[in-house]
Amino acid sequence: MTDTTQTAAMTITWRDYLELCKPKVVALIMFTAIVGMFLAVPGMVPWQPLLFGSIGIALASASAATINHVVDQRIDAIMARTRNRPLPTGHMDNRRALAFAVIIGVIAMLVLYFLVNTITMVLTFISLMGYAVVYTMYLKRATPQNIVIGGAAGAAPPVLGWSAVTGDINEHSLLLFLIIFAWTPPHFWALAIHRHKEYAKVEIPMLPVTHGLAFTRLQILLYTIILIIVTILPFVTLMSGVFYLGGALALGMGFLYYAVATHRAEDESMPIKTFGYSIFYLMGLFAFLLIDHYIPAIMHALGA
Repeated sequence: MTDTTQTAAMTITWRDYLELCKPKVVALIMFTAIVGMFLAVPGMVPWQPLLFGSIGIALASASAATINHVVDQRIDAIMARTRNRPLPTGHMDNRRALAFAVIIGVIAMLVLYFLVNTITMVLTFISLMGYAVVYTMYLKRATPQNIVIGGAAGAAPPVLGWSAVTGDINEHSLLLFLIIFAWTPPHFWALAIHRHKEYAKVEIPMLPVTHGLAFTRLQILLYTIILIIVTILPFVTLMSGVFYLGGALALGMGFLYYAVATHRAEDESMPIKTFGYSIFYLMGLFAFLLIDHYIPAIMHALGA
């Protein structure tokens, strides 16, 4: 046993395993997945796909996050934002981390296959591989468009939630996918601008590193405009009503304000503020989708 392994064995705690799972990221993923479940049916979601679908999707997301920790530990050790993660600090060794990822990943697939349905298991496995392997191991280091292409894996959760309840995929679930797909570039590029020196140090070709800050600011603004247009589609296709449309436009104007301010580059703190708002934006948008979905039932119950 190596010194590193001995140290990990002595100091490892449940908090290290929890951090490997990226709980804040998984929480956002699960929120969009669960909203997808509720949007898939007119009434209450059946308890079995709600419970076991949530467990399976959450475990699969945590497995992908753990693999990301293992693959990125070299650059994590250099970047200030990530240097205190379990692997760079020696609180965890690769063997345990990979074993943990495999175990929870296998459990996720078994839960989804036996207690939910096959299509959700297959789609979740594809998403896991898309993030853990295609994005983390290849795209992240190969192209400045890594987050655009790899964003497909991150946009999948509401589709997974939808399929867990219905056993299929339809155009409305794909609209939810499209919203997160369009949201991902301005969300992540704002963080990339804030951390561009660290990405340059570890030779990761993020857009601000390869094309400069001004070009990335412009892309954030353009993608934000695209995002606002995309978020109108649920109303246009009659998936959602006026309540959602009002919320989406209000949130969109807020995002546009931050994108314009970031583009002007007058405040160096604006990119990280934009990043923070983008998380609030996505949660708010899906909350409006969920509330709007049940307004007819609420009105009916009130006798209106």
